Amino acid sequence: MEYSKKSAKDYFGNTKEEFDIVVVGFGAAGASAAIEAANAGAKVLVLDRGYGGGASALSGGVVYAGGGTPYQKAAGVEDSPENMFNYLKQEVVGVVSDKVLKKFCDGSVEMISWLEKQGVQYEASLCDYKTSYPTDQYYLYYSGNEKTWPYNENAHPAARGHRQVAKGMSSGAVFFGHLKNSALKKGITFKPLSYVESLNLNDGKVIGLKYRTMKPTIGHRFYSRLGGKLGNWAPPVGRFFSNRAQKIWNRKSQSREVSASSIILSAGGFMFNKEMVKTYGFAYRNVMPLGTIGDDGKGIMLGQSVGGNTDCMDRMTCWRFLSPPVAFMEGVSVGRNGNRIANEDLYGATFSESLIHNHKGEGFAVLDATSWKTAKEQAKTQTQPFQSAMLKYIFNLGYKKAGSLQELAKKAGINEQGLLDTVKAYNDGVENGQDPAHKAMNLSRPIENGPFYAIDITVDASPFFPAPGLTLGGLVTDDDTGAVKDKNGNLISGLYAAGRNAVGICSNSYVSGLSLADCIFSGRRAGKAAAMTKAE
Repeated sequence: MEYSKKSAKDYFGNTKEEFDIVVVGFGAAGASAAIEAANAGAKVLVLDRGYGGGASALSGGVVYAGGGTPYQKAAGVEDSPENMFNYLKQEVVGVVSDKVLKKFCDGSVEMISWLEKQGVQYEASLCDYKTSYPTDQYYLYYSGNEKTWPYNENAHPAARGHRQVAKGMSSGAVFFGHLKNSALKKGITFKPLSYVESLNLNDGKVIGLKYRTMKPTIGHRFYSRLGGKLGNWAPPVGRFFSNRAQKIWNRKSQSREVSASSIILSAGGFMFNKEMVKTYGFAYRNVMPLGTIGDDGKGIMLGQSVGGNTDCMDRMTCWRFLSPPVAFMEGVSVGRNGNRIANEDLYGATFSESLIHNHKGEGFAVLDATSWKTAKEQAKTQTQPFQSAMLKYIFNLGYKKAGSLQELAKKAGINEQGLLDTVKAYNDGVENGQDPAHKAMNLSRPIENGPFYAIDITVDASPFFPAPGLTLGGLVTDDDTGAVKDKNGNLISGLYAAGRNAVGICSNSYVSGLSLADCIFSGRRAGKAAAMTKAE
């Protein structure tokens, strides 16, 4: 039942309500939790600050799955749960236990089957080149560091980025739409525009919550949608419309209270809370936030308010992708001191770790004329519209050009000797068959044919070439249930967390699809466990 379609009388009928389970936040994690809880017979209320979807609906709709999915097999990709575990263990680096990671990998094939039962669709069309996000020809791709050194030394590379079949970046909205529809069909009650103010405690157990809500109006929906769409690409304009929507909500919302045997927090991260970002991840303060205004940390703070412990709050991700086009990875990336940033074929977030923490977020991709010309040709076939728009900026305004490397260094503000030394070491490595940074040899070619080009890859170089990011830390939860723990490791009765409200599989290192996959994994876990508690 979707309350937004009911009358005002029905919407505000009772000031106090009773449900078995209340889910706070209706993105991929919240929807997955609601579906599993409803499957177990629980009476479920879902509250969302917006209209549902959150960052999940704005995403590329990619789920990280492997171990031998039907689509991997159809595409000729060899994989196993053990191989997937060996790769992800390098990305996870202990933020979740091996037990949890193994369960995630062992259940990956079943997760895809579960998603298909909710209506999600996949294809076995494998992208044959490295990209940040494939064109609509492809719906399976290498979405992380699978082929890259040193990750490929400990696990056989396998494509695991399973993308919802849809046009362009609508994949995320289509993906979430299937989850939402499935949850509603199972009889859950969904109240949009519902802001949770506090959790109710009784003798150390969470027994409900207080919230404010309003019935959606045409005006609020109009301003809210504009604010959401523009918030990620033109933040000041997005904030203007979001503030208009907020004023309507402030005027029309009413207080409500609900009792429940369990609360599941799944309200997203805190990338839109500037103060929290400055406190926990100061180095990422200039990164363009990705998500919605609901990603303000409220879910995490609700958990903390009743004693919940947090971890990995300083872990954030930023994506400075060098591809597409593939030829952009043929050059070298350098900081202002001229030193190499990292091997250019690393996944964008992994590459950005070095860019931000070792080079203050400032750097350049240096190419010669041959790679520049190739890149222009590849841009015609390897890009989605949003990628093509960024490349138009790069090819017209976002670069420096010079006849020599010395002159290029002066124009770009790069240490001249540092750049010359880096390019020489790189060229020597290519000639000897081993790039010093271990970039794949099929992406390594000498930088020798002028003119030379320097693309500004600084994280806040331009709103037309953004490096978006999100937060990865959250509440500490139990391995088996997703129940929130306090600082002593004790479980807080009646409280669970999932998605970016919790420490999860992607809380150390993000690769495309891993957050959505973790939302499904942790959301289902919490929904099942909460329903069992209700049954007891």
